[in-house]
Amino acid sequence: MNKIFFILILAITLGSCSSYQKALKSEDVTLKYEVATKMYDAGKYTKAIRLFEQIAPTYRGKPGAEKMFYMFAQSYYKTKQNYLAGYQFESFASSYPKSEKVEEAAYLSAESYSKESPRYSLDQGSTDKAIDKLQNFINQYPNSQYLPQANVIIKDLREKLEKKAFEIAKQYNTIGGYTRDYSAAIKALDNFIADYPGTPFKEDALYYRFDSAYTLAINSIENRKKERLDFAKGAYAALIKFNESTKYKEEADKRLEAIEKELQQFSN
Repeated sequence: MNKIFFILILAITLGSCSSYQKALKSEDVTLKYEVATKMYDAGKYTKAIRLFEQIAPTYRGKPGAEKMFYMFAQSYYKTKQNYLAGYQFESFASSYPKSEKVEEAAYLSAESYSKESPRYSLDQGSTDKAIDKLQNFINQYPNSQYLPQANVIIKDLREKLEKKAFEIAKQYNTIGGYTRDYSAAIKALDNFIADYPGTPFKEDALYYRFDSAYTLAINSIENRKKERLDFAKGAYAALIKFNESTKYKEEADKRLEAIEKELQQFSN
């Protein structure tokens, strides 16, 4: 019985492969569509894509075109070809604005583009594009069932941009050995805090701002030292005001003591 079952399955598989190969080589668009649909329904998305790619250029406007282009986009999505999925879903939404799938397609297009966003240290052009696509979706479908997911993705993408901006600002403090430019670090971190007031990296930015101000003050020339020490003391206060239990408190408190000790020489 097992042998007969195996032979039956093998025959079905070979028959399926045979029909697929025949469709690939055929000039019959209807045949290609039928076999592609079978491949899609069976979860064989890569094979479906090859057939969809063959018929897509001439299929627009034909009966079943809407379904075909939806399956085409989904096949790219299922195989994690994110840019192509984003493009195909975007094209579908534009071509079939009255489709019952248009909202889903618009969301999946934006979601697919978001998956092209690289790690924060790389160029973030794809991230900016994905945020624009997601924001356009939210504006167009403010009551969409996909709104919660879209908002989560946008939040994550924006945090990635903020992380990159923060790391760039922090570099003035952490990179360069004795050539570190602490004045530039303070300015860069001030700009970062102003540009991203609600950023999750604000505490870190405030600490590195204080650290830069402290180091600049301690190593300052005498005629600028008091002014810079007072500024560093203010930078400490800004950090503690933001979070009095900051993870940097122990180190910050030690540096505040050093600042207070240095300031004593100006009180006489």
